[in-house]
Amino acid sequence: MWRLGLDCQEGKRDLRSGGAAAPRGDLRLGVSAVEERGDLRSGVSAGSGDPRRSGSGDPHRSGAEVPRRAGAMQRWTLIAVSMALLCQWCLPTQAADPMPEDLLFKADCDGTDQRYVQVLPDAFDATKPHDVLIALHGHGSDRWQFVRDPRAECRAARDVARKYQMIYISPDYRARTSWMGPQAEADLVQIIAILTKSHAIDRVFIAGGSMGGTAALTFAALHPDLIAGVASMNGTANLLEYTQFQEAIQQSFGGTKAAIPDEYKRRSAEYWPERLTMPVGITTGGKDTLVPPDSVERLAGVLKLMDRPVTLIRRDATGHETNYEDGVAILEFAISHAKPVVNSGR
Repeated sequence: MWRLGLDCQEGKRDLRSGGAAAPRGDLRLGVSAVEERGDLRSGVSAGSGDPRRSGSGDPHRSGAEVPRRAGAMQRWTLIAVSMALLCQWCLPTQAADPMPEDLLFKADCDGTDQRYVQVLPDAFDATKPHDVLIALHGHGSDRWQFVRDPRAECRAARDVARKYQMIYISPDYRARTSWMGPQAEADLVQIIAILTKSHAIDRVFIAGGSMGGTAALTFAALHPDLIAGVASMNGTANLLEYTQFQEAIQQSFGGTKAAIPDEYKRRSAEYWPERLTMPVGITTGGKDTLVPPDSVERLAGVLKLMDRPVTLIRRDATGHETNYEDGVAILEFAISHAKPVVNSGR
């Protein structure tokens, strides 16, 4: 007996997160044939006592077995190769990973070199406007967190950006301990200006987790004219009452709460709900002690009273984290409720 087997497997891969291939479907094409007169792989007769199989009882047949077997092998090999080619032709090809670009710019506010990562959408067309999603990293991280990290919040941002063919931006914004201080704010304003000059830009959305969720709310309240929607995951909206990471925040803001309380208030979105005219999505964890949810939940309540587009997803049993589904939900809420740009064709 001899067998020629052909397996064709299509792998599905999370290209945005750089994950390993995971099987989506398994297409198996098999070819089998039985040659009763011998094992064609070895050329040795399979039977020992039957002259019809060994050829020992018929001298006229023994010489014909070799070309017959060779012809059968050739025919089945041709079938197997044809099926392999057909398999490759039929299975859909997977798009290549979007290539992140690590871009350098000189900050206008202090002349230092700063960086951000840009990922263009799969079907990027320089002649057509694209929305932008700016993803802000958490405390202690940098611009690569929302580009490479497999955690749920980061994957949600990458996947939504790719789904809606958005230009995906992940800035350092004075990593690693920014908290959207004055220099980080100035850098982000400058990055948006750079994007506007280099691409056809439609709407700009901002998202982040933890420190990044705080910074997203802060920036939107400071620059509502630049932001079309916000997705804040496990952030705070009140930096006057917040007690964690004080050394980093003091360095970023330029002083303590006691010394410059107005600066802390200016960067606390809870004090400026009237400026949040865009849709706002918020996630919180009921057991979050690192960034307690109280202030952002109060902010969401005020925005609802003001009849602003806002959604709050609270998970009582979770701590300082947002699951993938909730991250996607608030991002899509912000996008679906955002106003179209005038004369954008939408």
